[in-house]
Amino acid sequence: MTRRRVLFVLTSHPTLGNTGQPTGFHVGETAAPWRSLQSAGIHVDFASPQGGHPPPIGQDPTHADLLATPALHNTIPIAEAEPTYDAIYFVGGHGAMWDFPTNPAIHSLTREIYERPGIIAAICHGQAALINVTLTTGPHLVTGKRLTSFSHTAEHHRGLTTVVPFSLQHTLESRGAHYSSAPDNHPHLIQDGRLITAQNPASAPLLATTLTAAVIELNG
Repeated sequence: MTRRRVLFVLTSHPTLGNTGQPTGFHVGETAAPWRSLQSAGIHVDFASPQGGHPPPIGQDPTHADLLATPALHNTIPIAEAEPTYDAIYFVGGHGAMWDFPTNPAIHSLTREIYERPGIIAAICHGQAALINVTLTTGPHLVTGKRLTSFSHTAEHHRGLTTVVPFSLQHTLESRGAHYSSAPDNHPHLIQDGRLITAQNPASAPLLATTLTAAVIELNG
């Protein structure tokens, strides 16, 4: 039997705009899916735009097992990742808003995995990776898809609408996505075929179980 494999993509961007505040990949959004997949015998690799050690945000003592994983501190440069995975998962954290949307390696890798066919998953700001992905048939991957992400309202409540480079929700909608969200800090997940999206850190457990089940089902 072919070994099931999932690629987690983490941001390399360490600062929140021009605020001087740190950001990076959200550790909680990484830990829950990583544990779920590992428990199911599914192998996880880590990649990032720059490779090496990505900047963490949102960690606490319950994440010690993940943070002790050597692969997390030596991520694969995304340009060197091969499209041989069953799924690709884009972890959130505000840093993703800067280095995911314009990365051509992310675009091509996402398209190739989706068209294998494979699974695309993203949470919170990780959906920034999807806004410029087009399929070989022409349209954006998200066009006509039901999905969610960190909401514009939640960004506004944190005073960050003028800090982030664009509104993630509004940009997804402009690509023809059918967006929905729950109240801020409430779990919300949407699965539309082989696209799985979750709204916020509170949704990480939902994404963990949904992604694990989808990878198992994909392989029969």
